[in-house]
This record gives sequence, structure tokens and C-alpha cells, in this order.
Amino acid sequence: MASAHTLNRKALFLRACRGESVERVPAWIMRQAGRYLPEYLAVRETHSFLEICKTPDVAAEVSLQPFRRLDVDAVIVFSDILIVAEAMGMPLEVPDSGPILRGPIRDRAGVERLRAFDPCVATRFVGDAIRVICRAVGPDVPVIGFAAAPWTLACYMIEGQTRGEVNTAKRMMYAEPDLLRGLLAKIAEVTGAYLRAQIEAGAAVVQLFDTWAGELSRAEYEEFELPVTRRVIDEIHQTDAPAILFAKNSGHMLKALAATEADVLSLDWRVELDEARGNLGRQIGLQGNVDPRVLLTSPEIAAEAARGAIAKTGGVGHILNLGHGILPLTPVENARAFIRAAHEFSLPAAGASQLGEASRSAMW
Repeated sequence: MASAHTLNRKALFLRACRGESVERVPAWIMRQAGRYLPEYLAVRETHSFLEICKTPDVAAEVSLQPFRRLDVDAVIVFSDILIVAEAMGMPLEVPDSGPILRGPIRDRAGVERLRAFDPCVATRFVGDAIRVICRAVGPDVPVIGFAAAPWTLACYMIEGQTRGEVNTAKRMMYAEPDLLRGLLAKIAEVTGAYLRAQIEAGAAVVQLFDTWAGELSRAEYEEFELPVTRRVIDEIHQTDAPAILFAKNSGHMLKALAATEADVLSLDWRVELDEARGNLGRQIGLQGNVDPRVLLTSPEIAAEAARGAIAKTGGVGHILNLGHGILPLTPVENARAFIRAAHEFSLPAAGASQLGEASRSAMW
């Protein structure tokens, strides 16, 4: 098998997104640049969080740290999903207790105050960071851009913070559904353009993060979020970049998520990968889905979790990842063992599983 260093990682990643056979499963980690890395903490000693996000050379350096340390197969640009809310006119602060959006959206006047923006101007620093990363890694490593899915960003804009409950957002859904629809439509419009700008800057793949998707019933998702998320993904599909959709705690609505026409669904640990493959077929890729807390244990357990996740898909149309972001107390050696296990798990040329024949038959 070709080593991680001789493979064209971008080609490997894109083939996995398309459900094609691969020599091995590509692997990266959500929130892979962050508080578990000592080199990131060193940067934070001299830069605030938003300073890192808005200084392209520093954002690129932080983005590249896990690529150097863990040997991941993709580099995700260091940024924050609330950058879009700020560009739409909401003042953003990021104290140690968690991000705060001033002037939360509670009425029609609040929605009307939100503005569209030119991502090549208002958020140019994101595209510039992507360009710096692309120059650093060259053409054979994929760079991932991202944004929040419309419902999740709406929740943060309504609640005014990223922690706690989404009770106010759900109240708006029930009591003022047209107001919520108007907010979601505005978010979808700017998010599509924002992601297009990231792709034009060099992102090979983009991911939508839908942290609060699990707060919706399937019917609510189909009524409120599916149309706007599909609108964003339609915009992405005007380019050659695949779209990954991560919707946390959403195993009750996999078919609705597939209806967004995302190329890859990123699953958390509450959904079994083999069951998802059985329900969705091979037309859509899967990403995930190891519980991040597994990486708090030991290199051996982390590696075994990686191998177990790959075995459930046979490696076909699968990108190994965690089921949510890596935790701050994760030992670096455990994260490295997780990625190394994916690199060492060789697959037959046809991309078939290393499982027994009975398991393969059940899977397909």
C-alpha cells in the first residue's frame, strides 16, 4: 500500500466523497486545530481568538499545526461559524466563557437589520487564510472550508450565545414561523456566497456544521431547514467541490438529511455506520463517527476505535473522523494513533471490506 506521504491526499479524499474505491480511508478530525495542541496554546498566549481568525498568516499557521503533528489527510481553515453573523451586522465577542452575539434577533426589525455582505470584502481574511494554506501544502492536500448550517446559525443569532439551550429559537418556530423562515432565508443566501468564496480561494471541500439539528423533529427539519440547507448545497454544487453535512444527534432523520443532496453525511457516535449505509445506500458518502471521549483513553484504544469504524463501512465512501469535535484534554499521542490506524488499515484494490463475507453481504 502506498504510504500517507506518497498518496495524493486530495484525490483520495475526493474519491471517498464520491463513494469510489480507495487504497485507504482518508482521515481528519473536527476541531483538529485547537486547545489540545500545545503549539496552539502558545499562539493563544499572544493572540486573541478573533485575532487568529482575522489574521490570515496566523490562521493558516494554526490550521497547519495538526497537519504537521497528526499527519491528517486534510487541513480545515481555522475560523468560526459566527463570522457570518458578524458580517451580517451582529457584534461578536469571544470571551473565555464562550462567544456572544450582541443584539440577538427576536423580532422582524432584527431580521431586517441583517445585511448581505460581499465575502471577498467583509470576510476576505478567510479566503486569504485558505490561499496561504494552499500554498503551504501544495496541490495534493485538500483544504476544507466551512460554515454553519442555516438552522444552527439562526439558533445562535436568536439566543445570542453558543452555549445553553435553544428555547427562544424553538419558541419562534412555534409562535412566529414566518419570522424564522425569513431569518433562515437570509442566512442561506449569504452562506452560499460565503462558501463559494472559500472554494474560489482554494478549498477543495466545504462542510456545513449543524450542531443544533437534533433539536428538530423530522417534520420540523423538513419544513424549516431542509429547503434552506438544500439551497446552500445547490450553491456549492455550482462548483466542483463536494459538500459535507454534519448534523449532530440526527439519527432520527437520516433520509431527510440525504434529501439535502449533500455528498457526504458526517455522523455522530449515536448512529451506527453500517446501519446508516444500509438505510442510505452507496449514493452518499459517510464521515465519522467515533465518540471523541474514546481519544481520552490510550493510543491503543483510539486506534482500535478507528479500525472498528472503518470495518463498519468496508472503507467504501468513508472519511474517518470523530462524531463531534476533539476535546481539549485529549492527549496528542492518542489523536496521532487514531489517524495512524486509518493510514495502516489497508483495503483491497476494489475498496471491499476487510470483514468476512457474511458481514459484506449484510452490509450491501
